[in-house]
Amino acid sequence: MAEQENSELDIFLVVPPGLEQLLAEEAREKGFALPEVSRGGVTVRGPWSEVWRANLTLRGATRVLVRVGSFRAMHPAQLDKRSRKFPWGQILRPDVPVKVEATCKRSRIYHAGAAVQRVEKAISETLGAPIVKEADKARVQLKVRIEDDLCTFSVDASGESLHKRGHKQAMGKAPMRETLAALFLRQCGYRGDEPVLDPMCGSGTFVIEAAEIAAGLEPGRARRFAFEDLATFDPDAWVAMTSSTQPAAPAHRFYGSDRNAGAVKMATDNATRAGVSDWVSFSEKAISDIVPPDGPPGLVIVNPPYGARIGNRKLLFGLYGSLGKTLMERFSGWRVGIVTSDGGLAKATGLPFLPTTPPVAHGGLKITLHRTDPLP
Repeated sequence: MAEQENSELDIFLVVPPGLEQLLAEEAREKGFALPEVSRGGVTVRGPWSEVWRANLTLRGATRVLVRVGSFRAMHPAQLDKRSRKFPWGQILRPDVPVKVEATCKRSRIYHAGAAVQRVEKAISETLGAPIVKEADKARVQLKVRIEDDLCTFSVDASGESLHKRGHKQAMGKAPMRETLAALFLRQCGYRGDEPVLDPMCGSGTFVIEAAEIAAGLEPGRARRFAFEDLATFDPDAWVAMTSSTQPAAPAHRFYGSDRNAGAVKMATDNATRAGVSDWVSFSEKAISDIVPPDGPPGLVIVNPPYGARIGNRKLLFGLYGSLGKTLMERFSGWRVGIVTSDGGLAKATGLPFLPTTPPVAHGGLKITLHRTDPLP
């Protein structure tokens, strides 16, 4: 049966494998109940209002999936019959287009395409909701998982990936996703109470994300979500939730620089759209020209070119070496985080890195965060 409006739902927070513990830590800090880690995500429990809050407030989650019901199905006819009895009207709206996806593992129903057809037909013939095949035409996606003959229905409550905060229009060649940037900032120990500097800022993701965290701005404040098209949505409760927090001016400033004037303009424009332009400064300069801003030390975090996708790896050794030399000479007391897919390039900085955690999949590459303690 479908879950009722105020009953406890299983809410699955998707995250790239390797970063689950960081997301669980964030979920605990934000007051979500009993985060449980599994590969590729974190499960919390709560009513639909917690689904909305997860999308609005969690910086590290890629998307939010909600389990809405399950039953045993040993063969397609059983799947057909039980899908038709499922109370779709409690979850889906008859006027909203739905896309159905399925995966089958270790089950007597092994053909995902046939499973999709049965569920699609059940929804369209019992509820009347239009079925679409293309993700860009769907306002809601239903995920069917059949494993060990247990059929589970989940809805994607997010829609577009949560790294799309709604204010970044301009991007560089290999942008860092906001969700990953938030988790890497967390992994570096950043909690919003110190300055952050990115000397290869590109479109400004690390700097803007750090400023938003410090100001208490919700990551989902400027976008729509798929849950707004579900039968479970309460617009008045959502308005109350989204208007309940007021940003506070951070105690520190946030700095980005790049040798590319276009990147500096892009980052500045993105910061304006994000509402953090009062607290960030972007400037055009080479790595060898960066100096610490006035005030206490903080965090230098950078996502330099990797060579795998942009530029020539041999030339990059000089760039990484220059970065490490500048930081060691001028940034005493600052911590450093460098994200790269190439351990050899990280080593070329000469920085005293701590042991690394396992690499994370990003854009077809495996990237690793290399961190230091405060530099001597």
